[in-house]
Amino acid sequence: MNSTVQCSKQFGPLVVMTLAIFSSTGAQAQGTPLAVELLPLGKDLGLRSGQTVTPAYEGWYENEDGSIALSFGYYNRNSEEVLNIPVGSANRIIGAPNGADDQGQPTEFDIERHWGVFTVNIPADFDGEIAWHLENQGKVFEVPANRHTDFIIDAIVGDANGNFPPQIRFSEGGPIGVGPGGITAGPMHAKVGEPLAVQAWASDDGKVSGIAAMFVGQSGATPPVDITWFKHQGPGQVSFSEPTAKIPAAGGSTTTDVIFSEAGEYLLRARVTDLGGPEMAGHSQCCWTNSFVKVSVSN
Repeated sequence: MNSTVQCSKQFGPLVVMTLAIFSSTGAQAQGTPLAVELLPLGKDLGLRSGQTVTPAYEGWYENEDGSIALSFGYYNRNSEEVLNIPVGSANRIIGAPNGADDQGQPTEFDIERHWGVFTVNIPADFDGEIAWHLENQGKVFEVPANRHTDFIIDAIVGDANGNFPPQIRFSEGGPIGVGPGGITAGPMHAKVGEPLAVQAWASDDGKVSGIAAMFVGQSGATPPVDITWFKHQGPGQVSFSEPTAKIPAAGGSTTTDVIFSEAGEYLLRARVTDLGGPEMAGHSQCCWTNSFVKVSVSN
């Protein structure tokens, strides 16, 4: 196994991007401290803003239709500053089969590490190279997707504990979203400053992974799932009346009123997690589901 794969297994997918940047900038002089962006999850704890957001490649999995989903996340090193980087030359997917810069990547980057926030889907026989290119704070980052078997993730087939990701729908009895790629609904229509009610139904198998499994074993209770809403893309500010809600694993629904500050096209992301959540799921990405709602907002 080469050193890149070994490091990525130990420290996480960010290292793949990190090593790519390091190799592209040339060897560092011995004893010269590396830039914060070249360290796994590196950040300057003394800064609340002004630090970079870097893309992360999480791994790949096979969709039910045989296509391949390439999962990406990001790391915003700031403790307060949320960055907005519109799709375009500074935020684009390179090499996608349809050639479009926009492959559903976020344009709003919340603070800290966010695992598996979207996927780029490609045909099983696709042999091109896919990379997420991101520019911010005067620096350029580019993380390539790796189709090596070491990067296979258990995103929709369950992990070693038999834990499958939660399910989500945006209409009762409608299409089901599962895993990091999930489904996309809409477009819905809204007006600036007027609340738009968005409803979601979710359920789970009641299983959890990692440290969370110990707590469930002690309590004997079936844990609920959390559904959290994010602005994923769009020009203005978005507020949610219920940004996070708990739903029984056996199934239930929740409604959030969404208000938009500007007209334009938006993409909302709903993340459903079991008790383990992204922080405890590690490499498998078994324990959460993303799905998206398109909203067209007018004045």
